[in-house]
Amino acid sequence: MSEAPLVDRLRSRLLVESRSSDIGGVDLTSLVRDESSVLADDVALRALTREVEASLTGLGPLDGLLAIPGVTDVLVNGADEVWLDRGNGLERVAAGFADDAAVRQCAQRIAARVGRRLDDASPFVDARLPDGTRLHAVLPPISPRPCLSLRVLRRGNDSLESLVPAQVVPLLAAVIHARMSFVISGSTGAGKTTLLAAMLGCVSASERIVIVEDSAELVVAHPHVVCLQTRTPNVEGAGVVALRELVRQSLRMRPDRLVVGEFRGAEMLELLLALNTGHDGGAATLHANSAADVPARFAALAALCGVGSDAVAVQAAAAFDIVIHLHRRGGIRAVETVALLDLRDAALRVRPIWSLDPVTSAVDVEAQAEFSRRLAQRGELLNRPAVGMS
Repeated sequence: MSEAPLVDRLRSRLLVESRSSDIGGVDLTSLVRDESSVLADDVALRALTREVEASLTGLGPLDGLLAIPGVTDVLVNGADEVWLDRGNGLERVAAGFADDAAVRQCAQRIAARVGRRLDDASPFVDARLPDGTRLHAVLPPISPRPCLSLRVLRRGNDSLESLVPAQVVPLLAAVIHARMSFVISGSTGAGKTTLLAAMLGCVSASERIVIVEDSAELVVAHPHVVCLQTRTPNVEGAGVVALRELVRQSLRMRPDRLVVGEFRGAEMLELLLALNTGHDGGAATLHANSAADVPARFAALAALCGVGSDAVAVQAAAAFDIVIHLHRRGGIRAVETVALLDLRDAALRVRPIWSLDPVTSAVDVEAQAEFSRRLAQRGELLNRPAVGMS
């Protein structure tokens, strides 16, 4: 007896008996036994019950893949093309989808769990599941076959020591404690969010961190974190709350550290304005090919917002002190460059103060000296006795 017809029968029975396909409070084992009377083996019955429960309420065949230790991504390109990444690059696996229709049903069921619509009229969805897993799904005709992308949320318990070389730990810790603003750059999957969470975990417990994200991914081991998340429009096209508006709102929430999970549009200008008006110690991530390409990314995003490259260069140099670039090669994620961001000859420059490979990215001795000077200056300001208003 195949599982799919059994699931269909149980769903129909739940709809008839309780007017809902919700299995909360339902003895699913008894229902499976009733519908599968040929099963006499308790072990087989329990296994089938777990499979049915996953198909009714969970991620179906993908539940087992996400439970594999170390898995960061599960990618489905149709019923017979399922891939996962557990830190060593993509590997193809068998998931157990009967056909593309089963993939489509699975994607729609997952989207429905978080109140999102996925059908011919709305053929794509980007959402976060209750456990933090990031879901992206597309249906035909957007793609030839139904596709799902699931990214497992890191739990925020990674330490700097476990993520970066030992010689870089004091450098990044100094950036945090001196309240320098920094941007972490890199490609998709390079570990930007993971490193950002680890660095924010080093922030003093007396400080309030306000995080603004498109889809909540940052999990920070810190006692005082406030998270804001954008909202997509409803089926009538109303109710949207954009990242740019959330950055504005966050400034009214008394942040000690303002963090934008990733900027890639008009929110960049709001963040630069905020970090230039007394909100030091901020952070963000940005997609870029290398540390040297970060100024070009700032200019490109500014152009999309109708702002000139000269204006954004001045604002970015005053807003951010440090660029931390990550790379991912052969499934290995690593910090490639730590660089100073400053303005030279009216242009935004990135000057390396540490490099994983000094041959390909030479360290700038003058930049190292400037970084030390800024650290000393920040330390002097932070250690200066506070004077209150009378």
